[in-house]
Amino acid sequence: MTIQPEAALEENLITQLQGMGYERIVISDEVEMLKNLREQLEKHNETQFSDAEFERVLNHLNKGGVYDRAKTLRDKMSLLRDDGRYNNIEFLNITKWCQNTFQVTNQVTQVGAYKNRYDVTILVNGLPLVQIELKRRGIELKEAFNQVNRYRRHSFANGQGLYQFVQLFVISNGGNTKYYSNTVAYNTTKKESFKFTSFWADKDNRKITELEDFARVFLEKCHIAKMITKYMVLTTDKTLLALRPYQYYAVEAIVDKVAHESQGGYIWHTTGSGKTLTSFKASQIICKMPEVYKVVFVVDRNDLDNQTIREFNNFREGSVDATDDTRALVKQFDDPETKL
Repeated sequence: MTIQPEAALEENLITQLQGMGYERIVISDEVEMLKNLREQLEKHNETQFSDAEFERVLNHLNKGGVYDRAKTLRDKMSLLRDDGRYNNIEFLNITKWCQNTFQVTNQVTQVGAYKNRYDVTILVNGLPLVQIELKRRGIELKEAFNQVNRYRRHSFANGQGLYQFVQLFVISNGGNTKYYSNTVAYNTTKKESFKFTSFWADKDNRKITELEDFARVFLEKCHIAKMITKYMVLTTDKTLLALRPYQYYAVEAIVDKVAHESQGGYIWHTTGSGKTLTSFKASQIICKMPEVYKVVFVVDRNDLDNQTIREFNNFREGSVDATDDTRALVKQFDDPETKL
């Protein structure tokens, strides 16, 4: 049996991404990545930075760990210009997620505790937001997972720490491909856990395991940007959660139902499948729809009520208004500022 070398797998993936509209760019180290970042942020914000202004941008970006940078990524920066004015600088368009710049590069060298070269990096507006680690066919997928963990420990925080902006990891040996967020595997203990990685699937829950098929669907530019901007949750315990495919399709169906029909519907998921996260993300998206006055989440018993409030507020602090008083409840219904 012919074994496809890792280098061939990498080159085929990059060629495929180019065919899907990604710009291939050669970046060998952080110096070149910073140069490209400046160019892409200038292009995205339709402005030009002086050296001093770009230094202020880098100082703003180079703060905190993965969670802090995930928040920075989604917020705008008020940049003090050299003439004393302030301008808002956007790092990621989160409302029109297709309207970002998508690039792909490979074999970027980063020197930290050790010298590391990363396989394939997807850049959005110049920031590395998706890191792909490949192993040749026949090698256990967990080897790629372990490789990512070594990179995270040894060099991700080096220099300007741009690789701490990575939101999603993709690991593949060609035949099996999985994804996971930058923090979910490290949430409860310092030991990394492979069990938090996920396969992507289609609407009928058929797993998409081959790298070429996975890339065609999951790494499609608008889809990967949508996953990052709409279908990740930053929790109060500083964890990034990426929805699993059945959660993604459930939320999409609920939102579509609300937007286009007056009929009801239901979602059936098993125990332990993350239904509360699904309902939170659906509620969060529906709350922002201009035609929706309020989202009401109803449960049928007190213990579930307490659990739901606790979990919703873990996903976003203060996201649920609760009361035991009927008059207070009526007041909340009447208050346009109380959306959920």
